[in-house]
Amino acid sequence: MNGKLTIKKISGKKDLKKFILFPFKLYKNNKYWIPPLISDEIKTLTAANPAHDFCEVAMWLVYKNNEPAGRIAGIINKRANETWNSKNVRFGWLDFIDDIAVSQLLVETVTDWGKSKGMTNICGPLGFTDMDYEGTLIEGFDQIATMSTIYNYPYYAHHLETLGFEKAADWIEYKIFIPESIPEKHKRITQIVQNKFGLEIKKYSNSKKLVADYGQAIFDLVNEAYAPLYGYVPLTQKQIDYYIKSYLPMINLKMITLITDTAGNLLGVGISIPSLAKALQKSQGRLLPFGWYHLLKALRAKNNKVLDLLIVAIKPEYQNKGINALLFSDLIPVYQQLGFEYAESNPELEINEKVQSQWEYFKTVQHKRRRAFAKKI
Repeated sequence: MNGKLTIKKISGKKDLKKFILFPFKLYKNNKYWIPPLISDEIKTLTAANPAHDFCEVAMWLVYKNNEPAGRIAGIINKRANETWNSKNVRFGWLDFIDDIAVSQLLVETVTDWGKSKGMTNICGPLGFTDMDYEGTLIEGFDQIATMSTIYNYPYYAHHLETLGFEKAADWIEYKIFIPESIPEKHKRITQIVQNKFGLEIKKYSNSKKLVADYGQAIFDLVNEAYAPLYGYVPLTQKQIDYYIKSYLPMINLKMITLITDTAGNLLGVGISIPSLAKALQKSQGRLLPFGWYHLLKALRAKNNKVLDLLIVAIKPEYQNKGINALLFSDLIPVYQQLGFEYAESNPELEINEKVQSQWEYFKTVQHKRRRAFAKKI
């Protein structure tokens, strides 16, 4: 496509705001895209995010005829590269108009930056850590996104393939319909594993006590359970403190279930929240003046039929031993009481059969797929 292209490296608050706001224009009136909270994006992309302690990041905006036409972040996660013995530059926060010249300029800029830092491969979309957005949507363009996932136009993947990228990993997502009663198989498994391993279900009614008793243990378990997953790097103590402070206090405690042994050691955790997708659309990325109201209303689950499964983590030696059944035997009645119709699984690696097997006793629809791309540079 014709038009003069220029690229500008992000520097300062004014540039960062333009970078964050670009997709708001690109997806204006798109009923499937979910805007992030602008305040959260600022925290993530600046030193407030503890991941910056071990990540290098640079961001760029492409202008076409002096109008923003694309954006990209280049990230070098030093801990991930050490963990996986790799020299990867990641790209994330990738958005662009349907113009191959724009996407090519974005990718080439991150590639050159990565090469200058000694990197030999480029991969993405990935964020600083697994807690950030990852994976280009390649199926499910007629499905609303979640607060945890990327929505993008169908042409994104075609551009990346044209630019020489190949599949590195796929994640799939499910709608998991809430049954009218706990599946009989779950009931039987629940009884067996509780008797065999002496497992206990723990619930809390006070978030400060939950944080004090198990806040650290939850994220230690996440680190242990997620360690083998694509690109995962354990959260640092500073990151754990950040996530405990930022997220645990806002979650409805009914929707958090802990599984422990008789000594109180954490073996499994399930954390879910009412979907914030439509509330974020109404807020348009801003808490003020009324965005907070829509989010608070959604969190209270009034007239909200959809929930998001944020974290399901099981201690590795207890995986495939029925703890998942115990988790959902406790959570299903909660979901029924709160009026939910289905859950969004959020991304699960397609090769992670352990995770997907936990849905075999539910009615499910696999409705989205997303992909990480990679190539040598």
